[in-house]
Amino acid sequence: MPSNLPKTLPVALLSNATKLTPLQAGHLRHFHNLATAPHGEWHHMGTQVAGQEWLDSLRYQLATMAYAAGVAHYHRLPALRSVFKALLEGLIAKMLDREVWGYWYLTSQSGVRPDPDIKELRKPWANPVVTENIMYSGHLLLMVSLHAMLFDDDKYDAPDALVFNWNPVYWGMGPERFSYNRTTLQAAILKEMERENWIGVCCEPNSIFVVCNQFPLIAMRYNGFRDGTNMVKGVLEKYTAAWELKKGFLQNDGLFVQMYRPKRDERIPELSVGFTAWTCAFMNAWNSEEVHVLYSAQALGFLSSVPNEGRVNVNSTAVAQAFRALVKEGADPNAPTTIRKAREMAGPTQKRAFSQPNFGYVAQWVSEVGDDATVEGILRHADTFLNPTWERGGLFYPRYDEPEDADGNWTRMDAYTGNAAIGYARLNVRDGQKKMWEAPWSREHLARSPYVDGVTLDSGVDFLRGVWDADADAMIVTMGTWDGSRKTISPVFYNLPEGTYGVYINGELTQVNSVTATGSLTTTVVASGQELDLVLLKDRVR
Repeated sequence: MPSNLPKTLPVALLSNATKLTPLQAGHLRHFHNLATAPHGEWHHMGTQVAGQEWLDSLRYQLATMAYAAGVAHYHRLPALRSVFKALLEGLIAKMLDREVWGYWYLTSQSGVRPDPDIKELRKPWANPVVTENIMYSGHLLLMVSLHAMLFDDDKYDAPDALVFNWNPVYWGMGPERFSYNRTTLQAAILKEMERENWIGVCCEPNSIFVVCNQFPLIAMRYNGFRDGTNMVKGVLEKYTAAWELKKGFLQNDGLFVQMYRPKRDERIPELSVGFTAWTCAFMNAWNSEEVHVLYSAQALGFLSSVPNEGRVNVNSTAVAQAFRALVKEGADPNAPTTIRKAREMAGPTQKRAFSQPNFGYVAQWVSEVGDDATVEGILRHADTFLNPTWERGGLFYPRYDEPEDADGNWTRMDAYTGNAAIGYARLNVRDGQKKMWEAPWSREHLARSPYVDGVTLDSGVDFLRGVWDADADAMIVTMGTWDGSRKTISPVFYNLPEGTYGVYINGELTQVNSVTATGSLTTTVVASGQELDLVLLKDRVR
């Protein structure tokens, strides 16, 4: 087909398009490996507590992988729709496994840990979303709401889209089935918020954690935007007003309270930075000004820069609290002697029966709110001390229970941090959640945006670029197989502006195609261990 397209692609076209690093692509490949494992297989996802009650449980890992995929798609690879859609659907399918949510039957009975005044256990129920348990239902709602927003897809609005099958083999009076979809799940959560006078929904009985209620709030923003209701505005007004009546989210030391106990009408304090970091990583979506203002004071003592090594260490809670006390007494927070003295005061960090995944929470927090140097420093520490490991093209950090080395460097690694949170931090951008809150993708945006279909990570191909350059009228996709093998794939390109396109492989024009107003373009390429650049460039002269 005659055209005025150049035989060789302009060099600047690719240099202007950002590309994932091998480490970022490795995290996505690891998410895929875990999401596509057979049901019942949880390779590398084992947790500290057998009953899935604790903070490194399967639900938190799966949800954080989904959020990492979401920020990667929205901010870095927006044209690769089928790649991220398949990944997110795989993670949601895993989230519906009984092994993930079945803990709730026992937890629903309550106990003296969440409710010190209880005299007898409550009658249990298996339905994991009807009452309380926002630590599961809130994450599931955000996962399916992300799917709806990112892909304009009603899959999880269909009847029986979200089914919980309670079917122990040798126990009970027979199977039970609880059916929901995106709309009815959100309605159940709103009903619970109203029941608790809008201060939030309980995680465990009598325990309303600040952090766990951030995820359904973000989901409501996406759903309201998509449905044209903006219902989250009224929810946030009632939510923040309810907390103001309880003296607000903050403690005297500037950290966020851990939770609120309705039966005693009390706020439970927190010494660790973990819940503050986790909260701010997502509260930044809707409360960004306050979150940014608080950041430096909240990080004080918990983060230590090691300038000569270009990394940032996360200190134990005991060291951090000693550091903060010294600074309050007049010590210089930037002097090396201050952190040394704090470590002497705190002594060696002991193993805990239930350790929080604080390194992961902090990594997510600084990726959202911190500066580039801090993000890079946290990741450099992870790559220096936390044993980065590659398996089947995927990057993760395996479990290690020793809290620190002899020099006070953080060494503990849990499944939540190693499988999901560090990957999230590496794939996120500054104010990533805030930007998605402010500008969710609309149906109209997705209907007109060029995108790639027909490819997934199942192909064995990793994708480093996937973006439509509107200024150049060019679709840019960079790929390569994770294991060096040769794989043939046939991506399909939709929503391209009508016209004539040159197909460039590694900068060389290989074919010319015409695209009509309602048409698509399909091409076939052979990916290998060497990066391959596939570019569709529109002929602007014709």
